[in-house]
Amino acid sequence: MADNKNVPEDYMDDDIIVTFQDDEGNERYFAEEMRIPLNGAEYALLVGLNVEEDEDFDEEENVTIAKIVKDEKGEDEYIVDFPEEEFDAVVVEYNKIMDEAEAE
Repeated sequence: MADNKNVPEDYMDDDIIVTFQDDEGNERYFAEEMRIPLNGAEYALLVGLNVEEDEDFDEEENVTIAKIVKDEKGEDEYIVDFPEEEFDAVVVEYNKIMDEAEAE
């Protein structure tokens, strides 16, 4: 993760902001929307931030799931490359959580 200097201040107060580099080396910023516990691991639903104020930016197309692991300093590290079966299981768990929330 990189410095979040390009993220608007209103996102920085309470949100957890995660920064990734895309294939071209551009920084992409995501806000952690929620954590999803599954089989002793934790995953984060990350929603892309439109820091460039691009009119064509679609938040729904800029959502990803990351696995949260601890680095050598004990800090959260967000991993987006993990097995497809694991990803699918997280999506199923997310849908269960959302269904339960709607039922309340």
